[in-house]
Amino acid sequence: MSDDQRDQTPAEPADAAAPARASAASASASASAAAVPAGPQPEPIRYFGTTWVNHESGYGLRRAAAAVGSLITATAAALLLRFSYEGLEIGNVGPFLSISVVVLFAISSAIAFVKTWDSYKRRPAPSSDEAALKGLKTIGFIGSLIAYSLRCLTEAPGEALRRAEYERALADYERRRSTRTGNPAARRPKRKK
Repeated sequence: MSDDQRDQTPAEPADAAAPARASAASASASASAAAVPAGPQPEPIRYFGTTWVNHESGYGLRRAAAAVGSLITATAAALLLRFSYEGLEIGNVGPFLSISVVVLFAISSAIAFVKTWDSYKRRPAPSSDEAALKGLKTIGFIGSLIAYSLRCLTEAPGEALRRAEYERALADYERRRSTRTGNPAARRPKRKK
């Protein structure tokens, strides 16, 4: 539909049921907000959401798809790097630059693999060198993709770390909740000595 035709169409009459629908929508939104369970919530994982908690909603299929997808992406990236290397050979840039490029990508891929693999086991410290290695990990993205693919064969990447944190948070929540007795506002004030 063109802009001229859109300008010539008559305005639709106001819907009398719109306020009723709006109030029903707000009521259902408040009901869904009330349905959120109390306590800590699991942290979602990219591509898996919170299905990792109970291994539900196609969790195994998602893991297989993520493993195959990242492996295919790593293979395509390796082919792209191979074509780039052939371009250097055609450009006749010399053996020093050709070898330097191969060594750079090999070292950065190895570092990216190790750092990515370690990030699934523990969170980096706030003062760590992760920010300084971000560029190196970007260059070695093939190593990160391979680490992601290998981790998907056993679990969702980062699942063990998040599961440990979630179970610890649940235990802390239950401990705090069980030590409460009654309404704190109804307690008698402590006597001053």
